Formats: sequence, C-alpha cells, structure tokens
Amino acid sequence: MTKPIDQLTVLPPCDESLEIVREASSFVVLNKPPRLLTVPGRHPANRDSVIERLRVEHPQVHAVHRLDFDTSGLLVVPLTKASLSHLSRQFQARSVEKVYTAVVQGIVKEDEGEINLAMAPDPEARPRSKITEDGKPALTRFRVLARDEQRGTTRLALHPVTGRSHQLRLHCQAIGHPILGCEFYAPAEVVAMAPRLLLHASSLAFEDPETGETLTFSSLAPF
Repeated sequence: MTKPIDQLTVLPPCDESLEIVREASSFVVLNKPPRLLTVPGRHPANRDSVIERLRVEHPQVHAVHRLDFDTSGLLVVPLTKASLSHLSRQFQARSVEKVYTAVVQGIVKEDEGEINLAMAPDPEARPRSKITEDGKPALTRFRVLARDEQRGTTRLALHPVTGRSHQLRLHCQAIGHPILGCEFYAPAEVVAMAPRLLLHASSLAFEDPETGETLTFSSLAPF
C-alpha cells in the first residue's frame, strides 16, 4: 500500500556536488555522493537528485539504473533517447559489469564465493526486502580484498549478477556479515561503526551506445 505524501520521510539535503567522470554526446558517467537520490522522490521536498541536477543542462535526461540513496559511486546516465534504449538493453541482458566495494562486519573466511538467495520486497517492513524461497532469483559474487583482524571487519568486492533492490545489503547480512553503517539490515552496533553506509560502486563497464567500444570506469571507495 502506497503511503500518503504527508507520511513520507523528508530526506536531509546533500551539499556534495556531482563529480563528472566522462561526458560524451550520448551519455555521462559520474560519481554519485552518498545520501543523494538518483531520481526525485515522491515527496515534493525530496526533488534533489542526480537526474534533477543533470536536467539543468539536459532537460530530457532519464535514469537507466540507480544507486541507493546511501550508496556512492559510479552511475551512467544516457543523454539521448537512442542511448537510453541502447543502455536499457544492456542492463536487461546483464551485460553491464558492476563491482562494488563494501566493508562488512566480521572476518569472511572464504577468499571468494557466491551468495545465491532469492529475494522479495518485505510488505511488513518497506522499503526493506527479505530472503524468501518464493522470491526472485538473486546472485552476488564476492571476493575478499582485505581483512582487518584488529577491527574485526572485511573489505569485499561485490559483483551483483542480478540487480534486486537492496541485494548487496541483504545478501551480506544473510551470510552473517552486514555492511557497516547499513541502517536497514545491520544491528545498531554495526550501524554505529561507520558514519555512512560503507558501500561504493567502484567499477562500471558497458558498451558505448555510439561506437560499440567497451568502456570501463573505476572509482576508489572514499572509505
């Protein structure tokens, strides 16, 4: 059931600017700061977003994929109808390569592995999702980047093969390693271990809509 406007949360303003990584005639790749929406929210006070900021110079721009409000990192935004169609097909075909960096609670023992757990929206705890056998398939591959035995945390590279809402947060929590600063799925003491969600879209690769060339972009996690 959709909440009335007056019951929606008003988000705090984001004072950070967009970092443009590459601007071409048909798309722009940028670094989204944390605590900024990708698209405008339903509440009139939540208009500030990546798309609204880009519309100052590109009035017809539309999002082809999103990063969560709390997640930072690389985002590609098509600037033309043709590139929107081309990039949409790439995302639907799962040919776009995305890798995220995360810091999770606990020491992950395996150097690499897969999390294959079906997910669905949780109607009793929106906007959260839940692990459920009758949900949609969800697959995440992970690789350990570093282990901090003293702090009791692990830095991971996360590759979402599917793109479910909150997939990386929920999958990490489901294997007993919630992401630091995750207010939706981590216990209070893990939320308090970081000033923000420690999840960053650090690598993005896709086919140039005009030339067909494979383009790869990287961004260091700011944590």
